[in-house]
Amino acid sequence: MTPAGAPSRRPLDATAYGVMLALCVLWGLQQVAVKTILGDISPVMQGALRSSVATLLLVAWMRQRGIDVIANDGLLPSGLFVGVLFGIEFVCIYLGLQHTNASRMSVFVYLAPPLTALGVHWFVPGEHLSARQWIGIALAFGGIAVAFGEGFLSASGATALGDGLGIAAAVIWATTTVAIRLTPLSHAPAEKTLLYQIGLSVPILFLASHVLGEPGIVTLSAKAIASLAFQSIVIAFASFLAWFWLLTRYLAGRLAVFSFLTPLFGVAFGVLLLGEPVTLQFLAAVVMVGAGIALAAR
Repeated sequence: MTPAGAPSRRPLDATAYGVMLALCVLWGLQQVAVKTILGDISPVMQGALRSSVATLLLVAWMRQRGIDVIANDGLLPSGLFVGVLFGIEFVCIYLGLQHTNASRMSVFVYLAPPLTALGVHWFVPGEHLSARQWIGIALAFGGIAVAFGEGFLSASGATALGDGLGIAAAVIWATTTVAIRLTPLSHAPAEKTLLYQIGLSVPILFLASHVLGEPGIVTLSAKAIASLAFQSIVIAFASFLAWFWLLTRYLAGRLAVFSFLTPLFGVAFGVLLLGEPVTLQFLAAVVMVGAGIALAAR
């Protein structure tokens, strides 16, 4: 049942499909944007700078729309919880990209959708999965397992650390999404939910960069500025705002499963733009993930 006075979530419609497709393309480019400037700016420092710019943009957006940035609305405890999770998630992603390919990271991070679908099935009333969706999720999990095994065996474990950090990020992301649905943040403005996350991630990422001994900003080249602008304005601000807007209006499990398309775009962009190698076994894993989408998102 939906709590009294709370907006009901509905199945995906044409608007949701269109927005989600655009988000999947953008998120597939995210890992590539990070990898292209690793020599200019350290990975975790990239995350800190990205969140800093996105936070400033979001605060300006909220003030322009008359949304209170600081208010006694009872959201602080849950906001702090999901904010810390968000920060740790991106430490895992940015650090992991030093140890694995962008295409591989895209696949492992998007273990989050089936984990989210399972989480909302178990903990959120009214968001249960059908038998066909269970099969789709199982197939996607199988694809992830094949991809991890392929990297561990073919590269003598060279990508294992990065792959493992991608999986850890996926678990944290799924936990964050389920937590949002189970707390007062579920009915808060999308801007407020996002602000807690990107705002709290700023000190976490700066601290992590310092603890890891990163060199930070090595060269502020035109390519580095363009990548940071894309990561900050398009991804961390615009796309995440759109994602949380969708979560306030549509069934979270269906949204999460549809976002399985992202690793498909991520692999394609990694191969086309970075020239990353791809094996037949890894392609088979990607096909399994894609088939899981087809079953679970219908």
